[in-house]
Amino acid sequence: MAAQFGRRLRRGATSGAIVAAAVAALAASQGPGAIPPPTDNLSGDTAIGAGDATAPHGGGDAGGSATGDSPYYTDLPPLNPPKVPGVAPTAPQVPIVTGPAAAGIPATVLAAYQRAEAAIRASDPSCNLPWQLLAGIGKVESGQASGGRVDGNGTTLTPILGPALDGNGFALIQDTDDGAFDGDTTHDRALGPMQFIPSTWAVWGQDANGDGKKDPQNVYDAAQAAGMYLCAGGRNLAIKADLDKAILSYNRSTEYLTTVLNWFEYYGRGAHTVPDGTGQLPVDRSDRPAPGRPSVPVSPSSPSSPASPSPRPSQDRPSPKPTDPATTPPSKPAEPTKPPTADPSRPDVGTPVEVPPTLRVARLKAGTATLTAVTGSTFAQAASVTAVDAAGRPVAGVSVRFVLPATTDARFPAGATTVTVTSDARGVAEAPALRAGEKAASFTIRATVPGRSSLPAAELKATVEVRKADALTRVGDTALAAETGARYADVTVESRLAGALAPGVTVTAVITDSAASDAQSADGPSFGKDAAGNPIRTKVLRTDAQGRLVVAGLVAGQKAGDYVLLLTAPGGGTAKVALKVTAPATTPPATPDPTEEPTADPAPTSSTSPSTSPSAAASPTASASPSA
Repeated sequence: MAAQFGRRLRRGATSGAIVAAAVAALAASQGPGAIPPPTDNLSGDTAIGAGDATAPHGGGDAGGSATGDSPYYTDLPPLNPPKVPGVAPTAPQVPIVTGPAAAGIPATVLAAYQRAEAAIRASDPSCNLPWQLLAGIGKVESGQASGGRVDGNGTTLTPILGPALDGNGFALIQDTDDGAFDGDTTHDRALGPMQFIPSTWAVWGQDANGDGKKDPQNVYDAAQAAGMYLCAGGRNLAIKADLDKAILSYNRSTEYLTTVLNWFEYYGRGAHTVPDGTGQLPVDRSDRPAPGRPSVPVSPSSPSSPASPSPRPSQDRPSPKPTDPATTPPSKPAEPTKPPTADPSRPDVGTPVEVPPTLRVARLKAGTATLTAVTGSTFAQAASVTAVDAAGRPVAGVSVRFVLPATTDARFPAGATTVTVTSDARGVAEAPALRAGEKAASFTIRATVPGRSSLPAAELKATVEVRKADALTRVGDTALAAETGARYADVTVESRLAGALAPGVTVTAVITDSAASDAQSADGPSFGKDAAGNPIRTKVLRTDAQGRLVVAGLVAGQKAGDYVLLLTAPGGGTAKVALKVTAPATTPPATPDPTEEPTADPAPTSSTSPSTSPSAAASPTASASPSA
């Protein structure tokens, strides 16, 4: 086994050029067998670029390593490369797993790697970071978050902590976070799926899912931080020297470099998703190798003391010459080797692996709550399912995804159409509050277990109803009359349902010819004209927060007569308001009085009359004859 282990290490080391040559191609595509990263805001995560993606100043290898040269898993991938996934198995009890188990990456963990690749490609395209490199490091550091034991938001179900870095076989790193991240106030420990030490996380930590926290135990946050750390200092990972330098900045060990490159190359040839919690767990670790395998030094810069050579078992070998059985005491059987003490933070080799909740669940039972709401309101009951096993017992810790169909405008918080929650101790997974939109219709919410496509979805029926009013009443009783073409006074109407004011009710207003008709009038009053100049005699209105609406802009038509404003609402509410159109008053033209005749001007009666000729009036009454 040791010889084979050495051969595999050498094989990985010689394939470095091939790995570097593949980086550019992997950075430009998702690689064979890869699954595109999610684009539907699952698990509360934000769109690419919306989270914290600010790189600190300085290179990722300045002064130390990301992990403090903590122990790592040394398992190597199989010699046979994985094949591109094909058709999923048809057995209903088998989750969608294709290809060798070693090539399986838990669904949420893989999504985090691919999301980090996309985010860093947007912010630092010259780095050429492929997600397969993050997967290789994640495999070596934590066995892909302990086989994908994460909740729906990507946070580990139990914290992943490395051993105390107390200088006893590891680096000596005194406490730098006062135990805030690792719970150790004496020494630091490596943290989370990507095994950052607290001092490194304090500089490089990211909030990739936009939840307001930089959590090293969250695979989305940790994967993006790891990607940015590897790209630091302007590295181009398509260049072999930069690739090696980036990996060594994570853990300064040539064996670590070789192990990561092996997994990187392996995932580059094909990978597939497995349900969260079902990933293959590694066995060997650099500080705790399996029996019969050589120990891998933690760091070349601070190698551990060489072990004392074991005594040759010559005393147990049979002598080439026959000996006297009477004089030769039988050799004592060798005492069995005590197994290494298991680190409580890592799964032990001999410990039976508990079947994860994702695989234990046999059925999702739809909740019995009636999911009904009126338009624009929050559903009174929450959508929920219960995860049960084959015996009908509740299963806790199951990730359940609730999906709304495209036919509804109802939404979960923040406008989400998909949410993922984890079942509680009762096996119940309850979706957050659902708010109805403005579309009144029935729809179906589907609940599934991510990674278990063979498990039938639970379906929950939901209905959005229109707001109703069983009574519509006009406020005021002033008669409404207007001359043709004139405008009416505004009409205020109040809506009620079961005696209470009814806000948000849709009310239809129609002009009719009489109280006995509900057909639209052809020549009565109107609500104005449309773009083509045609009268509008039907209009949809909505009551305000106080349950009232105002009919404004009503104009009398050109035909005098009596008409009706008919108001109707869902729920039976009706109101009829009389409208009168009057002809404008007319004034007849003035005519002469038949008893009056025009008369002539009277004759002058005195010399002082203005009609007297001025020359006559000025004539003298007597004058001397010119001849006298």
